[in-house]
Amino acid sequence: MMASVETYLAVRRAVGFTLSNTEYLLRSFADFATDRKETHIRTATAIDWASQAKSVAQRHTRHQTICRFAQYLRVEDFRHELPPAKHFGYRKTRRVPHIYSRDEINGLVLAATRLCSPDSLLPRTYAALISLLAATGLRISEALHLLVTDITPNGLLIRRTKFQKTRLVPLHATAVTGLGHYLIHRQEAKRGGDHVFVSDEGQPLVYWKVHVVFRALLKSAGIKPSGGRWPRIHELRHTLAVRALESSPTGRQRIGQHMLALATYLGHVNINATYWYLETTPELLLDIAVVAENFVHGGRQ
Repeated sequence: MMASVETYLAVRRAVGFTLSNTEYLLRSFADFATDRKETHIRTATAIDWASQAKSVAQRHTRHQTICRFAQYLRVEDFRHELPPAKHFGYRKTRRVPHIYSRDEINGLVLAATRLCSPDSLLPRTYAALISLLAATGLRISEALHLLVTDITPNGLLIRRTKFQKTRLVPLHATAVTGLGHYLIHRQEAKRGGDHVFVSDEGQPLVYWKVHVVFRALLKSAGIKPSGGRWPRIHELRHTLAVRALESSPTGRQRIGQHMLALATYLGHVNINATYWYLETTPELLLDIAVVAENFVHGGRQ
């Protein structure tokens, strides 16, 4: 079975996946199955192996890894069994995101402009970074990997995405202007490099430093923890998504099209990831509840 693991990993890595954790899990499973003298995936063996993990979430991750592996192998050999996908009954729970108000975003940008000394590029770098995240809903990793050559007349070319897909993100005219001003100041400060967002040394910003600075900006802007948790920079993405859903056009078909467009814009690989934002969009939840109540009590759509 180990040979099948190597082939599977090679195929998926050829299209850009790293699979470091997947490799560890599949090698462990292959050793487990080999000890049982099995050459094909068996549901009972997959469950027994996955059950060795300590938490339900870890058992689910192990199980899903084998399910994907089995689907791949069954294309050519149906002797491999396909374990039931939801055997452990795990349901991912998400932290309720902080939805930033317009005033809070403006406060963060203003706080960024006050960083360090006037001669430093960092104030403009962080002001531009936060503004771009708020305007586009980019993942922070996507923004930090953004290259100058990725800025095109039609928008931002996002190459290094979470799911190894490339997409084009159109920009509002104000975002184009703001990003252009930052690049001019960066050039005047003689900070080179291929990356858009750079430090005073001209090096790409790294996430852990951005995290530290963002926490300081939250405090400077007067944004406090909620429920014992500080708002996160990633929640600028949540905010963009929620505001976009709140502006959905009326009519079910048009809302569906709006959701699909938003999923594409955000780079979601599964529409379910976009539907999740409904949970933090009270106005749309109310509309859904009204429609459901009308349907139950009168069959009206």
